[in-house]
Amino acid sequence: MPYEKLKLSTPKPVLSWANHTLGSQETQMAKNVASLPFVFKHVALMPDVHLGKGALVGSVIATKDAVIPAAVGVDVGCGMAAVKTPFVAEQLEGKLKQIRLDIEAAIPTGFNQNKDVETSVRNWQGWSHFQQLHPGVQNLQSKAMLQMGSLGGGKRLPLTVVIQ
Repeated sequence: MPYEKLKLSTPKPVLSWANHTLGSQETQMAKNVASLPFVFKHVALMPDVHLGKGALVGSVIATKDAVIPAAVGVDVGCGMAAVKTPFVAEQLEGKLKQIRLDIEAAIPTGFNQNKDVETSVRNWQGWSHFQQLHPGVQNLQSKAMLQMGSLGGGKRLPLTVVIQ
């Protein structure tokens, strides 16, 4: 999939796979993030990138000597994870589609959820605090338990592989 290197005056470049023209607020947010001193190599914008809080939802921000937990734009439940693997590009050539299909088969996505609550999920100590949440969600604990370990709630699996 081709990308565009945005024409921005920033210390690190912004590479965009966005399927739309960025608005002024999105552009400013991309500039702000690309100007952070710990950004490693570049900032990447995924096809459905959109405004978030502090960072664009759908941006990938690799860092050096820093961790930014909210760098997914505070899109609660977006299912993002960065995982370093031992693979090099040649080992994955022609296999990415099958890897994605295998992940999607193992992890409920979209409006799907787990069919049963796993014992480890049921025993999670965090459930003891569920009744302290906003009253509007307190009756959703059983649904939350079925969605633990899934990407439920309408999300599709955002599998992005960056290989150096």
